[in-house]
Amino acid sequence: MISDRMDINRVLVEMRSLKAQTQAFKPTESTDVNPLKSSQPLSPVNETPNFGQLMNQAVDKVNEMQKTSKTMATAFEQGQSGVDITDVMIASQKASVSFQAMLQVRNKLVESYRDIMNMPV
Repeated sequence: MISDRMDINRVLVEMRSLKAQTQAFKPTESTDVNPLKSSQPLSPVNETPNFGQLMNQAVDKVNEMQKTSKTMATAFEQGQSGVDITDVMIASQKASVSFQAMLQVRNKLVESYRDIMNMPV
């Protein structure tokens, strides 16, 4: 049970890290609340990977989770000691959920692309 909580915390940390990486620009400090009225330009926070790199990293993580799940399942099927069925099932579900999430992201990207391409010019 404690390992599940640690995994959840690690996932939250990774999500926050990815969120920080995707926010390439932020307004510089200003007393004006409306950034559109600010006379100061937006400045880059730091070098961030581009969208393609982020997608490649996400696909690689999903692939890694699926490989881990398959390795654990094979080890359990072969009767190796130290491999518990609950760990195998949790790894399998994590791989499944991550794949489904990646599939939904892909579907939204394709839908957005089609919407943009169908816009009148």
